[in-house]
Amino acid sequence: MSKKAFITGISGQDGSYLAEFLLEKGYEVHGIVRRSSSVFRERLEYLYPTYKDKKLFLYYGDVADGSSLARLLDTVKPDEIYNLAAQSHVKISFDIPEYTADVTGLGVIRILEWIRESGTGVKFYQASSSEMFGKVIETPQKETTPFYPRSPYACAKVFAHYVTINYRESYNVFACSGILFNHESPRRGENFVTRKITKGIANILAKKINAIHLGNLDAKRDWGYAKDYVEAMWCMLQQDKPDDYVIATGETHSVREFIEEAFNVVGLDWEKHVIVDKKYFRPR
Repeated sequence: MSKKAFITGISGQDGSYLAEFLLEKGYEVHGIVRRSSSVFRERLEYLYPTYKDKKLFLYYGDVADGSSLARLLDTVKPDEIYNLAAQSHVKISFDIPEYTADVTGLGVIRILEWIRESGTGVKFYQASSSEMFGKVIETPQKETTPFYPRSPYACAKVFAHYVTINYRESYNVFACSGILFNHESPRRGENFVTRKITKGIANILAKKINAIHLGNLDAKRDWGYAKDYVEAMWCMLQQDKPDDYVIATGETHSVREFIEEAFNVVGLDWEKHVIVDKKYFRPR
């Protein structure tokens, strides 16, 4: 009998790659999507022709709605839960901090409480983030590096991370946190800087726009490939004992370097097409 996986945030970049990965491994995959006036599931549509027959199931749901979430989990009875749902845009978290805290932080409590009360031994993966390190205290960062969050999103992730550890230690829940550094792909949302740059270059070449407006070009990130990182998520839940893991490439590059490389590919001078706009800087 195949294992059942339950994925929150399944329609996002990581969720779609994880669903694909688990389906290829023979899992039965269940996921929740938020109800909206537009149906946005293009990252999953290509999976349906192959897996629509009793392999891939989608439901309307939200980690902010504990009662409906619990009913779904009672029905599905998963073997593994991957919590990828979050308001994950750092800049936007300053605009909607309360919502960010509810979904990104308290959403984890709702799932962990269901696991605790169900007593089923479900394995749990929590999507932690390198943003929790914030104002870096040591380089490179590791699992024991102290956190110094610098945004409402990062603060919510720190809460979620520690409460995952708390349920692991207090209730013996098989709960792991993956502290993932930035990971990108063609499925990345277009309001994230890597896609904003590449999409912007495409629009410049098509003569739809002449410039891209960006924030701090000196900001540095460790960028990896999302498809590799979701495999790491699965590997964490296959270990004999639960633990927390940092997932990164070990290389750090600035936004400026990313811009230079991207514009060089198409033979354009980036300085003629990039405008630094203060409105995209994060509050300090």
